[in-house]
Amino acid sequence: MLKRNTTSAWVLAAMLASPLALAQEASDPFADDPFAESPAESGTTEPVTADPASAGTEGGKSTTDTGEATDDFGSEVDDGFGSALEDEYGFDPADEFASEEGQAPEQRDPWEGFNRAIFRFNDTADRWFLKPTAVTYRQVTPIFMQTGVSNFFSNLHEINNVLNNVLQWKWGQVGNDTGRFLVNSTVGIGGLFDVAQHMGLERSDGEDLGQTLAVWGVPSGPYLVLPFLGPSSIRDGTGEVMEWYTNPLTYIDDNSVEYTLKVLDVVQTRASLLQAESLLQGDRYVLMRDAYLQRREYLIEDGELEDDFGGDLDEYDF
Repeated sequence: MLKRNTTSAWVLAAMLASPLALAQEASDPFADDPFAESPAESGTTEPVTADPASAGTEGGKSTTDTGEATDDFGSEVDDGFGSALEDEYGFDPADEFASEEGQAPEQRDPWEGFNRAIFRFNDTADRWFLKPTAVTYRQVTPIFMQTGVSNFFSNLHEINNVLNNVLQWKWGQVGNDTGRFLVNSTVGIGGLFDVAQHMGLERSDGEDLGQTLAVWGVPSGPYLVLPFLGPSSIRDGTGEVMEWYTNPLTYIDDNSVEYTLKVLDVVQTRASLLQAESLLQGDRYVLMRDAYLQRREYLIEDGELEDDFGGDLDEYDF
């Protein structure tokens, strides 16, 4: 058993290291992306200035020689999604959800050139292999079977939840997640049915070793995109490697069954993200990075984030 697990670890390490040669590409990998949607396909009609050198004035904004947009008073204006939200609501969500160390997401990404190269590799692999498989799976598999598969793997993850809840001294959540696992594994027929939720044992957001390390005071480190695994950080990446040994599927004696179940888990997870993927427009690297950092901050703090935007209204009675 130990020999097979050691071999699996080496295989994982080789998979992580295989595309690192792409890190030499420091330029924007999506500048000439053949898979990028055209403005007509994505539903946007805004004109895009391809040549930064062509400075001019458009819609009350002027462009500098560096391609940055400025308003009539000379202040810089960020193009894209964040600018639209700032204009409408008066704040940028990316700034509101600052990192745990008070840094903006851009400041936590000093390896952007490397990360964009790995991101492009992952995105290409996803578009050619994983996404078509997930689409086919979604089309040919009945909804009740997809729900059962999702419940099955979610139930297995309760073991990891319980372990990390113990390490974080969250004893109330330990009882909830232990109860969910026992009820769903028995009455729920191996986790295919989520019976526990009807008994008041609600599914949590989940815990992992990356969150546990954060609770123990381990700093996040720079943002890091891992081959095949996607967005992460130095701390979270370390947790993902360690979770290879806390995953119950790793200890299945039959290798073919083990890898089949793990591939099915990945396909099911990818299929569940197909609808959310349509919301990503613009620089997908930046959007996914900021969403990941905000989500990790939310999970680490158990949803208790300081709301600076609405904080000043607390002193008033309505």
